Amino acid sequence: MASEEANFEALYSATSRALLHQMYAMTGNIDDARECVQEAYVRAWQHWPKVSRADDPAAWLRTVAWRIAASRWRKSRNGLRALARNGQFEHTQPPSLDHVSLVTALRKIPEEQRRAIVLHHLVGMPAREVAEEIGAPVGTVKARLARGRAALAVLLREEFGDERGDAADTGASVPTQQSVPKRARARRPPMGSARRAVVKPAGVRSSAAA
Repeated sequence: MASEEANFEALYSATSRALLHQMYAMTGNIDDARECVQEAYVRAWQHWPKVSRADDPAAWLRTVAWRIAASRWRKSRNGLRALARNGQFEHTQPPSLDHVSLVTALRKIPEEQRRAIVLHHLVGMPAREVAEEIGAPVGTVKARLARGRAALAVLLREEFGDERGDAADTGASVPTQQSVPKRARARRPPMGSARRAVVKPAGVRSSAAA
């Protein structure tokens, strides 16, 4: 069990930062991204015998986190509709216009195009690997990338003009780790207590207590 715990800790240390960046680009909200990442690691520990033997545990985590995010988005969208009809929205400090525009543009394109763009441009996966991860032909992935970039270009041209739109058309202005807010880059997801109090089944001691 100690070796399993150490291996899990190693996977977390090696992948959590990048996964948070990716989920931030996918969701557009750093708090939502952190929660999706945390839940993905909870599930990874719950299925550790399977995950530890996977050819690419990071890909397993990405897939699970994406599914969690997609499910949360569908639920929150329905909840927001109900709140708009019956409730009041709290005032919050608005993010920058540039950030809002990029996130808004990403969320306006189809989900499968957004996922392909994040995996290819943010994760840095070639089209062949993206195809393997999402279970689609390479040609389909390339088509989604092209259509997604074209859609982003149109949306960003409307907001910023030709220069920003042209950059999106070539993939130059799609999400990167530099587009993630500094507070997201500087902080790990709140996994420390979760790994000890939530992730590990009863009877498993933390390394500090071993």
